[in-house]
Amino acid sequence: MDRTAHDRLLIVDFGSQVTQLIARRLRELNVYCEIHPYQNVTEDFLRDFAPKAVIFSGGPDSVTREGSPRPPRAVYDLGVPILGICYGQQVMMQDLGGRVEAGEGTAEFGRAYVTPGADRIDLLNGWFLDGTGREQVWMSHGDHVAALAPGFAVYGTSPGAPFAVTADLARRFYAVQFHPEVHHTPNGRTLYENFVRDAGFAGDWTMNAYREEAVQKIRDQVGEAKVICALSGGVDSSVAAALIHEAVGDQLTCVFVDHGLLRLNEAEEVVGMFRDHMNLQVIHAEEQELFLSQLEGVSDPETKRKTIGRLFIDVFQKYADQIEGAAFLAQGTLYPDVIESVSFSGGPSVTIKSHHNVGGLPEKMGLKLVEPLRELFKDEVRALGRELGLPDSFIGRHPFPGPGLAIRCPGEITREKLEILRRADAVFIDQIRRHGLYDEIWQAFAAILPVRTVGVMGDGRTYDFACALRAVTSVDGMTADFYPFSHEFLGETATRIINEVRGINRVTYDVTSKPPGTIEWE
Repeated sequence: MDRTAHDRLLIVDFGSQVTQLIARRLRELNVYCEIHPYQNVTEDFLRDFAPKAVIFSGGPDSVTREGSPRPPRAVYDLGVPILGICYGQQVMMQDLGGRVEAGEGTAEFGRAYVTPGADRIDLLNGWFLDGTGREQVWMSHGDHVAALAPGFAVYGTSPGAPFAVTADLARRFYAVQFHPEVHHTPNGRTLYENFVRDAGFAGDWTMNAYREEAVQKIRDQVGEAKVICALSGGVDSSVAAALIHEAVGDQLTCVFVDHGLLRLNEAEEVVGMFRDHMNLQVIHAEEQELFLSQLEGVSDPETKRKTIGRLFIDVFQKYADQIEGAAFLAQGTLYPDVIESVSFSGGPSVTIKSHHNVGGLPEKMGLKLVEPLRELFKDEVRALGRELGLPDSFIGRHPFPGPGLAIRCPGEITREKLEILRRADAVFIDQIRRHGLYDEIWQAFAAILPVRTVGVMGDGRTYDFACALRAVTSVDGMTADFYPFSHEFLGETATRIINEVRGINRVTYDVTSKPPGTIEWE
């Protein structure tokens, strides 16, 4: 996306675990923003980016430590509003002539309450209106500001933070010790809204505007060349395909790889919608036998994922080779993926599980990437999908993993178990829809367990599989809580599964949060 199309807000990341939430809050206010690690924010970068305002994120370090993360001094000379949050406040104080001290009596972690100073400030318009004379915020700091930088005054305090809200009004520099981006600061959105209004943002970052600009950018990038897209039927690839098709029409060909690990009737629904109702060119690669034959008997989770990933690349390569003139590969890369690829620390992280994607294909195939969603969060992708006219049944779909039912089948994979699982999952989702709960849940599915249990049905003994039901609530999939179904719902669902799915005689419900568990079973 051409960054000159909108006023831009720069978020300088100092390593906070909730920096992405700052961007989410600003996007909700129709403000275009980007997150960049502090070490990438140089004077040259600032000149090129030309932000209309800057926010300093929180972070785990201490500004009292020599070599601690800092922005370039040039940021203070841009003449634009700056908002420092937690560590960002301490950076501003230390850089501009104040003093920060470590811990000792003024650390605060968790819920706290800010009361206003004697003078009011526009940044806090809409605060302190509930009659209590205070506002709930979320604190997470050990160090504290001991002396304000010249030009700053106090506009809010808390029991552990006498400088909870500070500002230099002449330079439009603002700094708060708490985190307005988190849910536990209920009125945080209002603070951000006041800040961007003061900065003069037009609030023109809308999905309608994004759609028009993205279409033009795709046309400029692709020209007359052909584009191929790996279509999974998930929200990201579906919206990417619809957007690119709007831009270049029949120059796009989608490849839907049917690996035999899909949910009940999924292939027909996905191919039918895109081929029959949206007039896209879709290759339905029916490769069930290839995948299932190589997965038969496989039980190790990582082996499953890597086998599926390798086969997917081979199959996609085979069909892509049949598309003459293909020069571009479309991917549904989202902004969180981009942020994580240039993380604050740049250090390695533990691999919890391999992720199934088409990474590596551009190098192998000699194709250039088209990533029209790389500036969007998941909720913005859904909004764009609505702009493009995709049906709610696709926009609101629960996430479905690339390896499909293979990782919902712990232990050995067999065709019999997959078929049982497919039917049990369909009953569970049908129950959720019948009770009007689908949109309240982030993700729901059944897993077939690698055990058989004794049961009694019709006065006869059974020795069949047990299944586990899993349903979670989440914002972004990074953390999750189990959905609190009623006992009546669970009992009704278990009865339906046992009655309607031959091969299951016991149903359990997974009440594990993430962490310590993952959402998927493997």
